[in-house]
Amino acid sequence: MNDQRLPGRQLKSKILSLLHQDDFNQALAIIERLPARQAVNPLFSFFYNTDEQIRWRAIIAMGAVVAHLAETDPESARVVMRRLMWNLNDESGGIGWGSPEAMGEILARSPLLAKEFAHILVSYIREDMNYIEHEGLQRGVLWGLARLAESRPELIRPAGPYLAPYMAAPDPILRGLAARPAAALGDDASKIASIRLANDRAQARVFMNNRLVESTVAELAMGFGGPTISPEK
Repeated sequence: MNDQRLPGRQLKSKILSLLHQDDFNQALAIIERLPARQAVNPLFSFFYNTDEQIRWRAIIAMGAVVAHLAETDPESARVVMRRLMWNLNDESGGIGWGSPEAMGEILARSPLLAKEFAHILVSYIREDMNYIEHEGLQRGVLWGLARLAESRPELIRPAGPYLAPYMAAPDPILRGLAARPAAALGDDASKIASIRLANDRAQARVFMNNRLVESTVAELAMGFGGPTISPEK
């Protein structure tokens, strides 16, 4: 049966099977060839999967699918972005797991959507705007900003003054994730905050380079020119 005609349940099963595949790069290439608007709903559902690897792979796949969609059907891609934003709205009635990470992944891949929505992602760490109080979602926002900083650091420059409090947070994952976009900015305030974390040996489990890794906050604070982080054992 052609992928174009796969019923929803079969398409969801197919995508889940691909997310489990050992060669994720190959699986991602196949997912990108699926009908984008049909693939979005199954990928959203996997944001809540109890398997951490499946959850993260769904986020990465969402980024690839929506970025591709933006090239052929920009308005449909914007609809997905607005859905992600709604998931992070208190009125949605949910928590929005995976939504800020997916936003960051999409914006890192799509120049068009990055120009239109990067300021929204930044607004989630600003107390005078759309500040998110939930610590788990804060991790997601910082991961999204770090991911966007890898390809478009100029778009997160407005985030600079708002990263410092996270770099002093009790949670080592917040400290480490905030340090990465700060390192990409390279401004004086960010450099000072990063230096303060240079000897921070607290462990932080994060998703980088398509895999879960164990790092220290100090390694993350070294930024994009830092050492290769050993993969999860």
